[in-house]
Amino acid sequence: MVPGPTSSLAVICILLSTFSFYQSNAQLSANFYSSTCPNVSTIVQNVIQQALQSDARIGASLIRLHFHDCFVNGCDASLLLDNNATTNIVSEKDAAPNANSTRGFDVVDNIKTAVESSCPGVVSCADILALAAESSVSLAGGPSWNVLLGRRDSRTANQAGANTSIPSPLEGLSNITSKFSAVGLNVTELVALSGAHTFGRAQCRVFSARIYNFNGTGNPDPTLNTTYLANLRQICPQNGSATALANLDPATSDSFDNNYFANLQNNQGLLQSDQELFSTAAATTASIVNTFSSNQNTFFQSFVQSMINMGNISPLTGTNGEIRSDCKRVN
Repeated sequence: MVPGPTSSLAVICILLSTFSFYQSNAQLSANFYSSTCPNVSTIVQNVIQQALQSDARIGASLIRLHFHDCFVNGCDASLLLDNNATTNIVSEKDAAPNANSTRGFDVVDNIKTAVESSCPGVVSCADILALAAESSVSLAGGPSWNVLLGRRDSRTANQAGANTSIPSPLEGLSNITSKFSAVGLNVTELVALSGAHTFGRAQCRVFSARIYNFNGTGNPDPTLNTTYLANLRQICPQNGSATALANLDPATSDSFDNNYFANLQNNQGLLQSDQELFSTAAATTASIVNTFSSNQNTFFQSFVQSMINMGNISPLTGTNGEIRSDCKRVN
């Protein structure tokens, strides 16, 4: 079919917007450390492989750190900073979405130590988070990709921003969509990135209301598969431990695949924010869930591009920020 004037114009607009997107992020490059730290990807992967020996969920935890970092002032490793009265740092680690929830900081520190030993003062903590996310996915059987690098580290944190900008598993789809839109990510990217819940765990406290008192009704969320509900109640009894863990994907809990989307189709999404992608009336996300469920390669391709786009959120480059020698504190 030969495009008419309108469709030709649309193609030109898409090409121009794509070109400007890559132009605006031209400072990030897959080859950024090719001469200064050529083995950085291998170093990162080796530390994560070692960590996986004793902690099967560490990969999911590391990709979550990258996600929670990028949504607050961009991908600048601000999440990694500890409280420090001297430098006026009020840590994002203590924000509601992160406190007693984010984990893997010790592994990031181990990666940083290994990288510093090989290439001192060269690789940013922000880039370590991006590389760790890619390694975590590929080591779990998911896709691998060339991570764009060249980010620098923030000298400040934004706890208030972390409290308001990070999507919550207890929020409705419209709110979550707005939070993704605020950082330049669209609905397809929202569904693709949610697919990272194909591995990892969640604490009972995050979803207990869904299985006992959904929206204050005294009943479970009506979208929950009844067999799945019974299983969740066994893992999380009503007066049990709030920090007990349930697999985000009950079928292939430590593998990165597209099974997450089949779970949603079967009303077996663990978190409210997961299930709403499929069960919200008239939501455009449902058709994307169906596409990713039926074709793992399509999901993988979309996930990779979405991770690259997320990693491009407001990076500090050039002379902005710094290269922290310790990810927990400014230099």
